[in-house]
Amino acid sequence: MIEAELKARVHAPEAVMRKLDQLAVARVEVYRDTYYDRPDGSLEKAGEELRVRTVHGADGTRTVLTYKGAAVDEESGSKPEHETGVEDAEAAHAILRGLGHVAYIAFEKRCRNYSFEARGRRMLATLVRVPEIDGTFLEVETLVPGGEVSSALDDIRAVLAGLGIDSEDLTRQTYTGAVAAQRG
Repeated sequence: MIEAELKARVHAPEAVMRKLDQLAVARVEVYRDTYYDRPDGSLEKAGEELRVRTVHGADGTRTVLTYKGAAVDEESGSKPEHETGVEDAEAAHAILRGLGHVAYIAFEKRCRNYSFEARGRRMLATLVRVPEIDGTFLEVETLVPGGEVSSALDDIRAVLAGLGIDSEDLTRQTYTGAVAAQRG
């Protein structure tokens, strides 16, 4: 499956949050993300991602292991995604290190997640703050088969427009890149 996703800088987060609150009940969660790569940096160079994410929320704590392949849509950066829950976060980290991967960056994301149906698709909208980066971001995504990426992105653009997000607010900037730049 492909994670069709668009991300935007949000200039009026409270207004967007009010609109999202009308669509679904928010899940407030804190993500602790650790990204891994091979020692030569070849995953990042290829546009791939390997991540362990521990999510802390009102319903408890869960950990997921995610691999994202290279982008299949250059404009949006949408990627194939494979994700699975893991029972033991420390074991997941140890396995990746044992296989020769190195943690190259770790950071926290403060998220307000909204799951809803729009335009016949299951959507996830996430308002994101990363303490090390200025601003608020909005990610809207849906999982689709490869042949539906373009139409799914059109549907996501329509959702964003309904939330008051203009196309010039879209960004391909990654959190990993922004955090790395901030840390110097």
